[in-house]
Amino acid sequence: MSKFILRYGLVVLLAALVILAVTGNLLSWSPFVIAGQVAALAINVWARHSFPAGSFRAGAEPAAETVVRAGPFRWIRHPMYASALLFIWAAALGHRTVVAYVVAVAATAMVMVRIPLEEKLLRERYPDYPEYVRTTKAVVPFVI
Repeated sequence: MSKFILRYGLVVLLAALVILAVTGNLLSWSPFVIAGQVAALAINVWARHSFPAGSFRAGAEPAAETVVRAGPFRWIRHPMYASALLFIWAAALGHRTVVAYVVAVAATAMVMVRIPLEEKLLRERYPDYPEYVRTTKAVVPFVI
């Protein structure tokens, strides 16, 4: 089951975005939703560009030579998950529909299950990962 989640967990996030878009719950004219989603996109792009050249992988398999500590990785271990959840929850809170909330909860649950599985791989690959875990939060800077 864990291999399935590691392999297809990102599909859940993509499906969440598709479902929100198809049901009209993704984008909003609310300045708060727009600000949250723009911030989410900025965090995602910043995180993506913080990886060393050629080491970014969409899957869970680590490819960098060392733990990435640049950009948003200085404060949180999973900024891409954080940005996806910010984007999805901004949409859900902006639309306040049952569908939007169910999708947001499902995406959050997938991230909560996937992070420990992914961190197991990172601990196996990088001897200094436990120290990195002690000095950073998982998803929300200074909180979680």
